[in-house]
Amino acid sequence: MTPLVAAAVLVAAVTHASWNAIAHGIKDQLLAFTLVGGGGALCGLALLPFAPGISGAAWPYLLASAVLHVVYQLLLMRSFTLGDFGQMYPIARGSAPLAVTVLAAVFAGELPDAWQLAGVAVASAGLVGLALWGIRGSGARPHWPAITAALATGLAIAAYTVVDGLGVRASGSPLGYIAWLMILEGLAIPAYALATRRDRLLPELRPHAARGLLGGLLSVFAYGLVLWAQTRAALAPIAALRESSIIVGAAIGAVVMKERFGAPRIAAAGLMVVGIGLMLHAG
Repeated sequence: MTPLVAAAVLVAAVTHASWNAIAHGIKDQLLAFTLVGGGGALCGLALLPFAPGISGAAWPYLLASAVLHVVYQLLLMRSFTLGDFGQMYPIARGSAPLAVTVLAAVFAGELPDAWQLAGVAVASAGLVGLALWGIRGSGARPHWPAITAALATGLAIAAYTVVDGLGVRASGSPLGYIAWLMILEGLAIPAYALATRRDRLLPELRPHAARGLLGGLLSVFAYGLVLWAQTRAALAPIAALRESSIIVGAAIGAVVMKERFGAPRIAAAGLMVVGIGLMLHAG
């Protein structure tokens, strides 16, 4: 992993945490993800005329990824509805890198070396600890339905990460791939919202439109950087480095949303930094 690739993934991590915080800040999650998805689809349509065409070999990956992204969004909506942003976001993101490591080894033939494996393991332990230690330290009983939804979200993240890693490499055009992916995945939740809320939808969307569409723009930028990085480095280290967004998410939860942070989460964040250092040593 070159410094340029690492920097791109870190920028994507900050941007990703920001759009997730925007989405969580809209109380009605269906409205939030309608706007994020719609904004992403509009960005995809705007990019399409400027993007080279993609190879036909990429289309099966694109279609599978679009389905996985919709599942991911539904699970994320559920976890955000049930739990605090500062807990649900770390669990969802922190459970993904180890799963990506296993899936990339099986389906992409990318066997991690000792440094990468150690880095992914340490970073993942820190990421999950960032959430779970915070739950224990709060004195509250874990809310298992929320935790289950967040863990399922992490598995969906791992699945689409590997599918997109293979798809963008087969496409011959990272820009074209991200444009089509945003169009295909971005229309599903807005279509559902329109079918279920009908005439109520536009008046309900209007107060949140600017924030939600900004979230959609940020989501396209963040994932576009990740897809570009996946054409230039192995999937597992990128997935783990990308999850440094959890530090940003935890900070947003503590500072902006006034959610509890505390010493255990600080220690877990430090553990994650050690894991990232190991992965960068491998690069």
